Amino acid sequence: MAKIISNNLSLEYETFGTPSDPAVILIAGLGFQLVDWPVTFCEAIAAQNFHVIRFDNRDIGLSQKLDEKGLPDMAHIMQRVQAGEAPTVPYHLSDMAADVAGLMDGLKIDTAHMVGMSMGGMIAQLMAIFYPEKLHSLTSIMSSSGNRHLPPSTPAATSVLMSAPTSQSIDDVVEFGLEVNDVIGSPGYRWNRDALKEHIRFCVTRSYSPAGYLRQYAAVMASNPRVSELPGVTAPTLVIHGKDDPLIPYAAGEDTARLIPGARLELVDGMGHDLSPALCEHLAGLLLPHLSANR
Repeated sequence: MAKIISNNLSLEYETFGTPSDPAVILIAGLGFQLVDWPVTFCEAIAAQNFHVIRFDNRDIGLSQKLDEKGLPDMAHIMQRVQAGEAPTVPYHLSDMAADVAGLMDGLKIDTAHMVGMSMGGMIAQLMAIFYPEKLHSLTSIMSSSGNRHLPPSTPAATSVLMSAPTSQSIDDVVEFGLEVNDVIGSPGYRWNRDALKEHIRFCVTRSYSPAGYLRQYAAVMASNPRVSELPGVTAPTLVIHGKDDPLIPYAAGEDTARLIPGARLELVDGMGHDLSPALCEHLAGLLLPHLSANR
């Protein structure tokens, strides 16, 4: 792994494959680190002659933390959003899209395939909106246009994500991670329990930044809906969404695909809101034909 300065921030990244091959940039979701994209998934894409880049978003993993921006007042942000007003937040998703553009510039990548999951899908959409010249294609996975009229998360999904442990004990954080996956994970593509526990422990040991998570969450909450911009997206687009996603119901995937001209929608039975190894193997099978058709 290595670091690069992008948009005046230090970002941690890792690459797979040959730099001269078409680039595929993997953009992680809220609180997810680059290591949440399984190595086997990255290698499967690179094996088809693509240059794969996974990286830690700002405020997470080994990328730069913005602790000087303080903790966002989530209750106030939610109140402002519900009132139709623009809240003050540490940064916006558009800033995180600028991070991706800066990463590309630093790596001397002119154009790339954007693949984003959840919050990362929102950032990938913004890349297609604001930096269309930088995209070979767009893939939005378990994400949303931000349409305020879409079905909400299930009460169980909302509850578990709002109940993070106050304890900083690694064991307590790992147990919480297991609980989250029990609620929002993919029922048809379950993790091996021991492997999941080991993965969560590795992630927590690598970096645990609840303050960074909250600042990212604030950016998601404050993001403007992309409903009016997505019809102008020209990048060939694939939308993948789980039929069993309790956090972002699959109506959001249908909405995103409807808004983007020519987008192809893949709804996956048994897929929830995670990146289990078994699910990523299935995702690679959906993704590779899209990438290959738009080299």
